Amino acid sequence: MIERVVVIILDACGIGELPDAHLYGDEGSNTIKNTAKAVGGLKLPNLERLGLGNIEQFSGVNPETKALGNYGKMAELSPGKDSTSGHWEIMGVVLKRPFPVYPEGFPAEIIEPFEKTISSRILGNKPASGTEIIKELGEEHLRTHNPIVYTSADSVFQIAAHEEIIPVDRLYEMCIKARNILTGEHGVARVIARPFVGKPGSFKRTERRKDFSLPPPEETVLDILKEQGIPVIGIGKIEDLFGGRGLTESIHTKNNSDGVDKLVRAMKRFEKGLLFINLIDFDMLWGHRNNPQAFASGLEDFDQRLPEVLNLLRSEDLLIITADHGCDPTTPSTDHSREYVPLLVYGKPIRSNINLGIRKSFSDVGKTIAEIFKVSGTKNGESFWSEIKT
Repeated sequence: MIERVVVIILDACGIGELPDAHLYGDEGSNTIKNTAKAVGGLKLPNLERLGLGNIEQFSGVNPETKALGNYGKMAELSPGKDSTSGHWEIMGVVLKRPFPVYPEGFPAEIIEPFEKTISSRILGNKPASGTEIIKELGEEHLRTHNPIVYTSADSVFQIAAHEEIIPVDRLYEMCIKARNILTGEHGVARVIARPFVGKPGSFKRTERRKDFSLPPPEETVLDILKEQGIPVIGIGKIEDLFGGRGLTESIHTKNNSDGVDKLVRAMKRFEKGLLFINLIDFDMLWGHRNNPQAFASGLEDFDQRLPEVLNLLRSEDLLIITADHGCDPTTPSTDHSREYVPLLVYGKPIRSNINLGIRKSFSDVGKTIAEIFKVSGTKNGESFWSEIKT
């Protein structure tokens, strides 16, 4: 009997373009495989033993004839390629229409009420790289004290401000005000606070980023588990992505390494329930900045720490490792990519070396978790529990 499930999201670690990738300009994207090729091969012995190389072969990682885990890949049913929709779908909510995007910047009907409610003009209002726009407008921001607003190919309203000019708590207040405006047809997936520090020529974003997501439009598996009295622990940006819903405890993290540290501590504290963690550095630090070398190092660092997690798994535990979308650091685009995500499932009381195939939806994970905990689940997804249980 499974009493505890650990779900690890390797943010942006896609494993090959989806059939509709051409609609998003993402032909040829394969985040993990292309990263491996760019650096001359990856060393991921622990993920290899779980079956990562059985999903798709790539440089440095080979298939295992007797994989310790079960393996497959999942397609996203929801339109788009956003972290929010990806995580929601993993927990059972499939969107019918994509979140709005603003390739020409935000219209006056958004910007004017935002400026009025914060009593300030804004700078920017265009799609941009977060690091580039603070290089471009950071000095003007220091002079005028006006926040920098920008977006990307994703459905985001981002507000950047120097911590000495606009304190972080004030920046968060601005984000909440923007979130209240950005509803209905302008309901972007996330409003993101992007604090930074430093002087002109050496600005640096800090770890006090905060996401303000729309709440899911329907009940998620997290909500259902919580309602049934089952502990649901969100680690990393899980609380932000679900609008604070469906969690009995939230633990925030600074980076991937801190995330693994806090997951290990949580596994020692909580013997039952769902532990759900997002490791964001793959996306935020390396994918969006087209840095395959650092992306590869991050994958290898995670692989080296994976035994700490595996060693804490008891006979009543299940581990699921997957992702929420791609963000191929080797393509010209700096945005998310529309990709399959890997699926690795491991536990001492379950079968091993089962090919779970190509799942039709990320929501198969949520459906499986619901079946394990004997709760109703959502209307989406197909459980793979019967394929792996003994």
